[in-house]
Amino acid sequence: MGVGSAIYPGSFDPLTSGHLDIIKRAAQMFSKVIVAVAANESKNPLFSTEERMEMIKKAVENLKGVEVRSLDGLLVDFARQENVFVVIRGLRAISDFEFEFQMALMNRRLEPRLETIFLTPQEEYTFLSSRIVKEVAKLGGDVTPFVPQHVAERLKARFHHLA
Repeated sequence: MGVGSAIYPGSFDPLTSGHLDIIKRAAQMFSKVIVAVAANESKNPLFSTEERMEMIKKAVENLKGVEVRSLDGLLVDFARQENVFVVIRGLRAISDFEFEFQMALMNRRLEPRLETIFLTPQEEYTFLSSRIVKEVAKLGGDVTPFVPQHVAERLKARFHHLA
C-alpha cells in the first residue's frame, strides 16, 4: 500500500469493471482513496447518489483504505474540505484526453495545490463506459462481464419492466 491520499471522482452510474480496476490500482498507490460520487442530478442518473454509493461500497468492501463519499459541488472545494490534493482520473482512449486535460487545468487554476494523475484501465476495459453498459442492460443484454455481479443484478431489476 502506498502513502498519502487521493480522490477518484465520477458519476459511477453505474460502477463498471473499468472503474473498479482504477480503484484497485489507486488503492495500491495511496493509503487512502476517496471515491467521490458526483451527486449531479442534472445528468438524470439511472441510479440515485445513495444507490451508486451503496453499489460502490459493496464492490470495495475488501479493499483497505477506500472510502466512498458524495460529491456535491466543485471538486476543488471537496479537495480542500478533505485536505486531499491528488485526483485520479481514468483515460480509456485518446478521445477522453482532451476533456480530462481541460478539467485538470481548470481544477489546478481554481486550486493550485491540486494535481491530477491519469490512469489507464486494463486493456479489456478500454471500451467500457457506464453509458454503454446501461444501453446493453436496457436492451436486455448480459452485462455481467462488464460490471460486478451485484451491479448487474441492480441493472436487470431497473430495466425489468422493459423485458
